[in-house]
Amino acid sequence: MSLARARPNRGPTQGPLSRETVARGARALARVDPELGEIRRRLGDPPLWWRRPGFATLVRIILEQQVSIAAARTMFLRLEKFLGGMTPAAMLAAGELVLRRFGLTRQKARYCCELAARLQDGRLNLSRLSRLPEDAGRAILLEVPGLGPWSADIYYLMALRRPDIWPQGDLALAVAIKEVKGMRALPSREQQARMAERWRPWRSVAARLLWLHYLDARGERSPP
Repeated sequence: MSLARARPNRGPTQGPLSRETVARGARALARVDPELGEIRRRLGDPPLWWRRPGFATLVRIILEQQVSIAAARTMFLRLEKFLGGMTPAAMLAAGELVLRRFGLTRQKARYCCELAARLQDGRLNLSRLSRLPEDAGRAILLEVPGLGPWSADIYYLMALRRPDIWPQGDLALAVAIKEVKGMRALPSREQQARMAERWRPWRSVAARLLWLHYLDARGERSPP
């Protein structure tokens, strides 16, 4: 497996990803990585796969930790319907015991209520994140119980649609890399990070291409 030093042409990547810039990034990645190019040849450009920034998306990210996307989505929709809208005030009014009736673990119920409390009292201001450097914004998210590096990366990748984010610890991406690169074992986080350096400044698009492969190989459609 060759890790050539060539990287995609940098070009302007400021602002959130759009369908057009995802396609441009996919073309650039195909020129420097044959395996990503093969994914694009087979399946086309990856979808944008985005979520609206804010409280509801962070709640979904918490629910998706260590469970299937389908199970987390069902749990989220049932809870949202009961609350009459996924807002910090409605979450706090319900409380942890009510959340657990909808299938949340004790830990996740606590995380969701703590997130709601921080937004309600102003300790956390999500609208500031889009104006801050990524390192500063991630540090703010990591202060919230229940939001680890993967959660912060997914928020930046899907909600803020930053073009150059590599989600640490994403199992589906590790599996996809193993498959497309013909590796014998799953790559470690350190190996993934080193490989992803080659994909700058389009690491978010590389992740979408690999997710696209992962889904296609399993006959699925929703992002993992």
